[in-house]
Amino acid sequence: MLSDATRVRLLWALLDGEMTVNDLAEAVGKSPAGVSQHLAKLRLARLVRSRKQGNQAFYRIENSHAGQLVEDAIYHAEHSSDGIPEHHRASGAVTHLDPANDA
Repeated sequence: MLSDATRVRLLWALLDGEMTVNDLAEAVGKSPAGVSQHLAKLRLARLVRSRKQGNQAFYRIENSHAGQLVEDAIYHAEHSSDGIPEHHRASGAVTHLDPANDA
């Protein structure tokens, strides 16, 4: 499920809380219909949960474990690029990383 960039971006957006399909579509720059298809797959994989309110569908991360999986996947991907990963820069705690010491 995390091999598709759109699905990862959807999950990343949902880490901040529940969102409608239209809000998610705007956040990832895709059509609501396309986003709904991705969300259906994420729902089947039990990474997101949905609820209906009127004619709107709201989505959220299924549980804290799914949320942690998304965060870890993003942080791991940031380590594969050159330089200091964004999550280390944001904390201000790390200024240099030695890949030989990364275990």
